[in-house]
Amino acid sequence: MSLSSSFLGELDHEMANTRKALERVPTDKLAWQPHAKSMTLGRLASHIAEMPIWVNRTLQMAEYDFASGGFLRTNLGSTQEIVEAFDKNLAGAREAIAGAGDDALREKWTLRRGDQVVFSLPRIAVLRSMVLNHIIHHRGQLTVYLRLNDAPVPALYGPSADEG
Repeated sequence: MSLSSSFLGELDHEMANTRKALERVPTDKLAWQPHAKSMTLGRLASHIAEMPIWVNRTLQMAEYDFASGGFLRTNLGSTQEIVEAFDKNLAGAREAIAGAGDDALREKWTLRRGDQVVFSLPRIAVLRSMVLNHIIHHRGQLTVYLRLNDAPVPALYGPSADEG
C-alpha cells in the first residue's frame, strides 16, 4: 500500500468528524470568544476550514517561510461558508495527496520564519503532524466552544452527551 493511500484513509475518517463539528457552529455566535487571548468561534472554525490548504503548500513547495509568506487569516461569515470552504479545501488536499508518490512524500520539507528553521521533516510527517494533528487539535478546541455555547457536540470517537 502506498503512503498516500494509507494516509488518505486516516484523513477521510478524521475529516468526516471535523466536518460534523463545523456543521454545528452557530452562525449567530461567530464573534464569541472564551477569553480575550482566544480566537473567536468564527476565526477558529475558519482556521480549521483553511488548514487543508497546507497539504498543497507542503506538496508543491520545498519550504515555507512565514516571514515572507505570512499566515492565512480568513474570517468566514456563516456556518455555510465555513463548511463550503472546508469541503473545497479538503477536495484539493485529497487530490494532491492522491497524486503524490512515495518518493515525494519522503522528501524533506522545511517550515521557517526567516533564518529560524521551525522544523524540517519528511512531507508525510508534515501532513500528519502540522496538518492532520493540527486540525484535530483545533477540532478539540471547537468542541469545547460548542459546548460553552450550548450547541450540540457531535460524537467523534464514541458517544457525546448529545449523540449516541
